[in-house]
Amino acid sequence: MIPQTDIKFNEIKHGLYIVSTPIGNLSDITLRAIEILNKSEHIFCEDTRVSKKLLDKFHIKSKLISNHKFNEKKNVQKIIEILKTKKIISIISDAGTPTISDPGRIVINECIKNKINIFPIPGPSAVTASISISGFSEKYYFYGFFPEKNKDLNKDLNILSNLNCSIIFFISPNKINKAIQSIKNFFSDRKILICREISKFYEEYIRCNVEDLKIFNNTLKGELTIVLSEKDNKKNISNTLSESDKKNIKKMIKNLSIRDITNLISQNKNISKKEIYDYCLKLKNAK
Repeated sequence: MIPQTDIKFNEIKHGLYIVSTPIGNLSDITLRAIEILNKSEHIFCEDTRVSKKLLDKFHIKSKLISNHKFNEKKNVQKIIEILKTKKIISIISDAGTPTISDPGRIVINECIKNKINIFPIPGPSAVTASISISGFSEKYYFYGFFPEKNKDLNKDLNILSNLNCSIIFFISPNKINKAIQSIKNFFSDRKILICREISKFYEEYIRCNVEDLKIFNNTLKGELTIVLSEKDNKKNISNTLSESDKKNIKKMIKNLSIRDITNLISQNKNISKKEIYDYCLKLKNAK
């Protein structure tokens, strides 16, 4: 796409602006984002303490109003009433692009109902930043944050394991060790990139095969972005269940149905579903 310059854009239209802010390094903010924030009547943000640091750095004097997942519904009418008076309003998140695993969707849908202008101000995103350095397929599926319960996690990972594209997740550092075994159960034929503190001073990128992934001895700090590669269809081709397969099945049998395990194991292997099914049944009957 070829960028264009249009003199008409010098006159900022009234409406709601979804403004992307830095995910770490404050210098990553765009000139247009600074301009829009400066001209906004109000800026709705997740945490006013976090956003104030950004505004102070760039001498932005617009009024900050808290808008997080716990009060977003209450704020909707207030935002719509202000916008109906033909004001410029911005929504930002603590970091990155608003509405991407962050508040904003409720307000946007209300603006659509009321035929109020909505404008994106593109900028930093952990999703595109992580996939851009992964070396994996540019076709990707963004999942968002891992669910709280293992039952829900395993159910979703079972579905996602059938996608032959890169898959991106968000996860907090205190939950990564709990999720590692599930990742290995469902994505053993893939590579993984773990991004920590993207664009910050202590940024770190961990790359390995999923099957080689190990529990972290020290608690990682900062939000993590995980990228799983597309399937490696050349790996794990065999005619019978290996000891590794049997070990994985023994772990999965506690949480998944025999049917789900059979589909999961057989998807990249030349093993009859009957052999997998019979082994699962043998484990079930042995209890």
